[in-house]
Amino acid sequence: MNRVRKLKKNSALRNIFEDNELSKANSVSKYKTRTPKVSLCKDLVLTAKTRQMLDEAIGALRYHKIIYSDWGFDEVDPLGRNMVINFYGPPGVGKTLAAEALAGELGMPYIHLGISDIGSRFLGEASKNITAAFEQAATDGAVLFFDEADTLLGVRLSSVNQGIDNEINAMRSTMLIELERFEGVVIFATNFAKNYDDAFVSRIRYHVEFTLPDKEARQAIWSRFLVPRIPLSQEMSREEIVEKTAELTEGFSGRELRTVMRMALPRAMQMQQDSPVLRWEDIESVILDVQAAKANVGKSVYSNLVSSSVGAARAALCFS
Repeated sequence: MNRVRKLKKNSALRNIFEDNELSKANSVSKYKTRTPKVSLCKDLVLTAKTRQMLDEAIGALRYHKIIYSDWGFDEVDPLGRNMVINFYGPPGVGKTLAAEALAGELGMPYIHLGISDIGSRFLGEASKNITAAFEQAATDGAVLFFDEADTLLGVRLSSVNQGIDNEINAMRSTMLIELERFEGVVIFATNFAKNYDDAFVSRIRYHVEFTLPDKEARQAIWSRFLVPRIPLSQEMSREEIVEKTAELTEGFSGRELRTVMRMALPRAMQMQQDSPVLRWEDIESVILDVQAAKANVGKSVYSNLVSSSVGAARAALCFS
């Protein structure tokens, strides 16, 4: 019986290794290189501080050759060949869109990866997937963007209790190695930057904070969402609607502001089917609904959320 079990175990291991080899052969082209379709100037509304940090990062990339080659800074900073940027802040404030827009600003394609693209139930596969992603970005000259990065950049485990813990440590060690080798642009995005290992924090050149939009930013977002072809009632001017909605939506993310418009427009259609126009009461009622949902659904606010990077990594690797 023990011999049968041993044979079955060895057979299972061989299957895993064979699957890994097949995956390795196909891994170089497994990730999609995309062309950016959004613009920093046209499609993003950011606070002044966030925009300033983005502009500095873009400037550092544009002037990299002059600084390192012409001015000779590479003699004392030979590892400064790459640019690693971290976008952090609450959900729905434009981090993912900004990564795509930054690639567009640089005239580069980009590869967008989440933890689900990296994780695998096969031992050793996650580390191979990370290496494959860096290799493809180098080959394609693409910006490499890792979303949900706290799962990948969390503290390495000093006490290993199960096999998957070794896998998590190996995945994070591979990320460190690849960051040292890579000569391109890497962007990380997270809602939980405090979960990062210090070894990763020190390798990131620009930490760009994305905050909830202030009143000026909310006005700009509302002005953009309230497109000219939307028919408005005569009770308030377009400018008055923009001003009032900006006042009432303090604490809303850009995503939540978009949700308000997504709900208000069909509500206006439903309430006035003959000659529908967008009324202030349609917008105001939806704002109240979204505020109620923010207070009662999911209860926790961003500042109180706790993310377990170990638990998330285990889940992504299909282990519990």
